[in-house]
Amino acid sequence: MRRRRMLAAAVTVGCTMAVGPVAVADVVPSSSAELRFGDLTRVGVHNAYETFRYPHLVDALDDGAGMVEIDVWTNPLGRGWRVSHENPIGNDNNCTDGTGFVASTGSASGFGDLGSCLDDLRLWHDSNPGHRPVVVKLEMKDGFAAGTGRGPADLDRLIRDRLGGTVFGPAELIGNAASLDDAVRAGHWPSSADMAGRFVIELIPGTVEKTVPINRLTSDVEYAQHLRTLHDSDRFDSATVFPAVHGFDQGDARGARFGADLAGWFVVFDGDASDLLSSDSRWYRDGGYLVVATDAYAVEPPIDGVSPTPEQAIARVQLLAAHSATIVSSDWVGLPQVMTMELPRG
Repeated sequence: MRRRRMLAAAVTVGCTMAVGPVAVADVVPSSSAELRFGDLTRVGVHNAYETFRYPHLVDALDDGAGMVEIDVWTNPLGRGWRVSHENPIGNDNNCTDGTGFVASTGSASGFGDLGSCLDDLRLWHDSNPGHRPVVVKLEMKDGFAAGTGRGPADLDRLIRDRLGGTVFGPAELIGNAASLDDAVRAGHWPSSADMAGRFVIELIPGTVEKTVPINRLTSDVEYAQHLRTLHDSDRFDSATVFPAVHGFDQGDARGARFGADLAGWFVVFDGDASDLLSSDSRWYRDGGYLVVATDAYAVEPPIDGVSPTPEQAIARVQLLAAHSATIVSSDWVGLPQVMTMELPRG
C-alpha cells in the first residue's frame, strides 16, 4: 500500500507537522550527494496530477519521483491558473484545493488550481525536509495571459507565495556569471546534497499554444524575455522558473530559435527521448545542461507505457542516463524501485 502523508485539513502551508520518520527514498543518497545536481539522472512522472495516475499529486513524490509534471491553463474563459489535461476552463486533478489531506483516510478534496498543487508540494516538503531535489515541470497549455493577471511575473509571485525559499531559482544558479548559459558551463549547479529539500521549476510551451497560437509569443520565449528584463533591472532574485528548449537538435540551435539575446537564458532542454538518442547527446552533458527525456517507453524497442516490468524500465533509464538525460519521464506508476533510481549521467 502506498505510503501516505496524513496531514490534517486544518494544516496550513508553512507549518511543520511530524508524521513519522522520513523514508529512505526521500533523502539524498550518500552515493549521490557530492555529484552536482546536473550530473545525475532521475526518473519523473508525466502528468502526475491526473487522478487515474495517483489519488494525490504527492503520492508520486512518496514513490520517489524526481519530477512531477503539471499542465496549466490561463485563458480568460476561466478563472485563475487551472490544472487539467483537456478542460481549458476548469480544474480536473488530484490536488487538494488548499485543504490538505484528511487525517486517517488519506482522501483529498481534489480539483484544486495551480496554487493548490503548489500548496500540496509545500506540505509534503514540510513533512520531508531532507528530500531529494524535485523538478516541477509546468506545461503552459495555452501560454500566458498577462492581461488577466496570469503572466510571467504573476507566476513568479504565485510560486514564491506558495513554495517560498524551497524554490531553487535562476538567481541562485547564475552567481556572478553574465547569463544562465555561462553559469552552467562554469559548473554552477550545486551538489545534490546542497540541493536537498529544493524544488526546481521548469516550463515548456503547451500543445495548444504551439498549434493554435493565441498570443504573439509562446510561453518559453515570453518567460525568457522576462528573465532578461529582470536581470537587466537588478530584480533577478524574483525569478522562479527555468524556461526549456522544447525538442532536441544537433548541437546548439538556441540562437537560431530564439535569437542571440535570449539564447543564454535557456539551460534546460526537454523533448522526446527517441530524439535525444539520435542527437549529439554528449553536447548537453558537456555543457552542464538539464535534459528531460519524455516518452521513455517509446524508444526502440518500445516497452509498455504504463506497466513495463521493472527490469525493462530500469534498462530504459540506464540507456537514457548513458545518453545524458537528467530526467527520464514516462507514465510508469507503481514502480517505486524505478522511481527512486539515481544514476550518474553520461
